[in-house]
Amino acid sequence: MIFDGDCAFCTSSVDFIRARIRPDIDFSPWQRLDLAALGLTEQQAQTAVQWIDGTDGRASGARAFALLLRRASLPWRAVGTIMLVPPINWLAAALYRLVADHRHRLPGGTPACALPTPKHDPGRTA
Repeated sequence: MIFDGDCAFCTSSVDFIRARIRPDIDFSPWQRLDLAALGLTEQQAQTAVQWIDGTDGRASGARAFALLLRRASLPWRAVGTIMLVPPINWLAAALYRLVADHRHRLPGGTPACALPTPKHDPGRTA
């Protein structure tokens, strides 16, 4: 699982997950990885957690979190499985996006946790 190591909310969440949910996976902050070698961009890593695994392939956001839960013990494994089934996966994706977009406002978050805003390009038209 690849996460934003500069985000206090993300780092606190990883610490919580390691201590209480204890999935059988490794966590790595994207800032310490060669993203290009993993086939990821900095924007992808900043926008959502990324899952890279030989068994389950690649995923991001809520799907990545569901796959993480499937690597833990019950009841978490069941929750992860349910999160992959429509319409629950739609709700999970919406909730994930809400949390990710506002993580700088959540407990443990700091202004550094805010997602970067797109840079304005005067030569580009919408």
